[in-house]
Amino acid sequence: MGLAVEVFRMLADPTRIVLLWLLLDDELSVNDLAAASGKPQSSVSQHLAKLRLGRMVQTRRQGNQIFYRIESDHIRQLVTDAVHNAEHAGHGVPAHHRDDATVTSLEKTP
Repeated sequence: MGLAVEVFRMLADPTRIVLLWLLLDDELSVNDLAAASGKPQSSVSQHLAKLRLGRMVQTRRQGNQIFYRIESDHIRQLVTDAVHNAEHAGHGVPAHHRDDATVTSLEKTP
């Protein structure tokens, strides 16, 4: 149970959720993640280090760049389910239930 608690502790931070969301379908560098999230590179690096220690992301080195990806399909599903569940808390039809949806509630969150 301790590892499950640690996984949820990792997911309790909005920046880490955004980073994991960005990594759902892509392998990205720290620079790419910083640009896409609008967060400083140093902050993104610190969050990624925690996610790596929590075994939620893996790394791959290419030259002087490190690329990050989701550790497993279980983590991918957990993040997807958490975001989709949160979308149900709002009004109207959640973005993941609409065919024309391109923006999720996660992307609308400040």
